[in-house]
Formats: sequence, structure tokens, C-alpha cells
Amino acid sequence: MPEPTAVLAPERYRLLSGSALKVIAVITMLVDHVTALIIGFYPEFNEVLFTVNTTDVHWRFILRTVGRLAFPIFCFLLVEGFVHTRNRKSYGRNLALFAIASEVPFDLARSLKPWDPTYQNVFFTLFIGYLGLCALEYLSDRLALQTVCVVGLAILSSVLLCDYGASGYALILILYLLRQHAVAKAALGCCVTSATWRAGLAFIPINLYNGTRGFIKGPVLKFVFYAFYPVHMLILWQVRLQLGV
Repeated sequence: MPEPTAVLAPERYRLLSGSALKVIAVITMLVDHVTALIIGFYPEFNEVLFTVNTTDVHWRFILRTVGRLAFPIFCFLLVEGFVHTRNRKSYGRNLALFAIASEVPFDLARSLKPWDPTYQNVFFTLFIGYLGLCALEYLSDRLALQTVCVVGLAILSSVLLCDYGASGYALILILYLLRQHAVAKAALGCCVTSATWRAGLAFIPINLYNGTRGFIKGPVLKFVFYAFYPVHMLILWQVRLQLGV
């Protein structure tokens, strides 16, 4: 059995299971996408409420701040899944299949076109991150080849224009390499997400993780968790068409 992931919270405050983190990630992702693709187009959500230094704070900013929590939590769950899964080939295959299956819904929701090569959905980022974890683990005794693979995958994530790009890929590797170093993991993770600094807030729920799987068990619930991404993208596409935004 792998060692438990190190977190900052004292044991009595570790209240969140893996399933609870999944729910948080899904809800915050939904908030982010609804804001970015629908309500952010309405002027009332862009009216400045107040200003902090040079940053204008409006409802779109607040809601997208909530939404920034999703990606680091998904990366953390990816690492936990990679470490604990009994079948890594199946785990990687599922990520690849949903990356492909989600691309048309993602493009429809984002650009209202069935094919838009200028940006790829987040499952591609997670799958490339999975490949990076495989390189770190299975090529540990072949340093030169390991380095080529890890760097090559970082370049690939940028060339393919994946969601969050090379910084998202790097975050996955950091969460894996520093599983047993809670402070360093949080500090470097926040640095990597500095371009979207609000994503660093995700390390609050991450550090409340208690190491348990939670209620999402079995193939059906796992499929529902994966399928939520392309399904909600299709729904957002239809909503955009109906509202004309």
C-alpha cells in the first residue's frame, strides 16, 4: 500500500474524502463554465462592486474565482487515482477515451463549432499528465529517457494548446513528486498556478483530505463522474444557442 498523502490540516480537521473533493471539483467547474460561457456576457455581472489595488471586483470575477478551484483539485485526484488504482492501463484508457469524447462537446460549448483546434479540453491535459506520471515511475532507472519523455510531454501539452497547458501538466507532476511534502507541494503548486493565482485557493480543500475514497465507488458512479464533463458541455451549448450568447 502506498503511503498516505501528506496534508497540512491536523487529523481532526481532515473532513474531506476523495468523493467530497470530486463533488467540490465538479461544482466549482460548473460555476466556472456557466460564468465564462453564459452569465459573463451579461453587463450586470461585469459591473464593478469594488476595487482592490488595481483589480476590479465584480460578480464575474467572484464566480470565476470560485471556478478556479476545480482544476488543481482534479489534478490532485488524478494523482491519487494513479497511485491507488489497481489497473493503471484502464485508468489511462478512460482518460484518453473521455478526452476524445469530450472534444466536440467542449468545442460546441466554447466556440459554437463542432471542431475548434485552437484549444483542447482538460481531459487531454489530465491524460498527458497521466503519461508524465507513467514516465516518472516506470522510467526511474533510465534517467535520460525519463527526462526526454517528461520534457516532451510538457512541449506536447503546449503544442496541442491543452487547457492550462504546460503549467497544468507541471502541476500534476509536482503533486505527484511532493505527495509526502505538504508545505512544498502547496507552495510550488501555488507558484505554478500563479498565472491564474486564484487557483491556489484549491489547496485549502486539498489540505483537508483524509485519504479515504468516500461514497463514489463502483463503475457506475465512476462513469457518471467522468461523463459529467461532456454532458454538461452539451447542455451549456444548447443554453447558449437558446439565449443567443
